[in-house]
Amino acid sequence: MTETTLRPRTAARLCAVQALYQIEIAGATPADTVEQFLAYRIGHTVEGIDFRNADRALFRELVLGASARQAEIDPRLAATLVEGWSLARLERILRAILRAGTFELLVQSDVPVRVIINEYVDVAHAFFAGAEPGIVNAVLDRLGRELRAPELEQPAL
Repeated sequence: MTETTLRPRTAARLCAVQALYQIEIAGATPADTVEQFLAYRIGHTVEGIDFRNADRALFRELVLGASARQAEIDPRLAATLVEGWSLARLERILRAILRAGTFELLVQSDVPVRVIINEYVDVAHAFFAGAEPGIVNAVLDRLGRELRAPELEQPAL
């Protein structure tokens, strides 16, 4: 089996999505889940994916921040979904991707909107082969335009 090495921030984002999913599935606390991931996933190679260089600080910030601000994030996400779709109707892993991406759009002003969107579309491709990456792109693009419109008005380099 070929080992996949991810960039440190990409690995942190992928782990954060997995942790947010685990929090929703298992009902564990965000702090306990972060510690579990730091002990057994980040810093290791798991299922052929190299997480040894994952950005630990970003991982922690994404999981704890998205969890703490979920009451703010979820209504923003729900408002961007097409009519007839609710946040509860989305698969849990898709909700986790969108929550992490939305949190990053809210707080990571040093990371360009387009980078955040592309990163989470790539994360979606790690889990889905269907339309879900397109949904991630559309939802995060809408939120990016709402939250950081001046940045998106600039031409892409």
